[in-house]
Amino acid sequence: MDQPIVTGILSYGMSGRVFHAPFVNANPGFRLYAVTERSSKNAQKRYPEIISYNSVEELLNDQAIELVIVNTPNNTHFEYALKALQAGKHVLVEKPFAATSAEAKQLFDLGREKGCKVMVYQNRRWDSDFQQVKSVIRGGLLGDPMEVYFRYDRYRREISQKTFKEENLPASGLTYDLGPHLLDQAISIFGKPASFSKTTGIFRPGSQVDDYVHFHLKYEGGLNVFLTSSLLVAQPLPSFVVHGTEGTFIKSRTDVQEAQLEKGISPLEEGYGVEPDGSEGQLTTIDKEGNKQSQYLTSLRSTYNHLFQAVFSCIRKNEPFPVSEEEIIWQMEILES
Repeated sequence: MDQPIVTGILSYGMSGRVFHAPFVNANPGFRLYAVTERSSKNAQKRYPEIISYNSVEELLNDQAIELVIVNTPNNTHFEYALKALQAGKHVLVEKPFAATSAEAKQLFDLGREKGCKVMVYQNRRWDSDFQQVKSVIRGGLLGDPMEVYFRYDRYRREISQKTFKEENLPASGLTYDLGPHLLDQAISIFGKPASFSKTTGIFRPGSQVDDYVHFHLKYEGGLNVFLTSSLLVAQPLPSFVVHGTEGTFIKSRTDVQEAQLEKGISPLEEGYGVEPDGSEGQLTTIDKEGNKQSQYLTSLRSTYNHLFQAVFSCIRKNEPFPVSEEEIIWQMEILES
């Protein structure tokens, strides 16, 4: 029987509280052991046995910890992942993995040198809506994809209180906030583009960083993939539109996991990860006689626990992590372009 992976989380803000601690605690392959909380000590209210350290350094110096989840502000990911690896810990690093491809390569190289696993927390691969889109494409229901649109839209005119996202720091702005999700989803289906371009813009009053980003990925054979995110979209368009030689699939962004986790719903509960009625994606196809047929497809239940199970298998069974080093390097090269 494999021993649970003793895990420390570098921050117990929204990310640690919502996206990490519930899964580490619920999965028998892990032991939720420690967090860093510099001021408010909230973790022990929910997890009485957890150790709350006052600093990252204290947590990294704990010899019992095998895996460190790096979920601190974007501009610190590289620094803290580097320190964790130097301390002999496996790392699971939130997006953005780093600010540059050179930093990303340095972390992967150090992981190999230290015999530690370097993994990237790309949870949106396990969103129910994206899982359905991927299933439709890979299932050949549309023929050959020709034109693909993925969007991540919000309306947030005000400047966020999270200064690391709003100040002109490494890995700041919408490019590095939501861009990694869009790029990872596209690359996980279609692979490395033959060429790409990036357009950014600043539209919110007083903003120091980009609040609009658009990527155009071009693939061999003529496939065009358009990835867009904006903080000033009052009426969001469908988040996924895929046109193929035999049909079109349209799907809104309807994954419920983040909202459920925010409400304190456990990932072990029966209704966790199940999209509500009315969230179906629309598949329209044309048969050989030219007849148009439309149907609505219901997404299957999904859970971010698949990611944590992959982390366990990578560390304990030496299995490849599904988000590969190669894919992350491609993503970083596009982000920093």
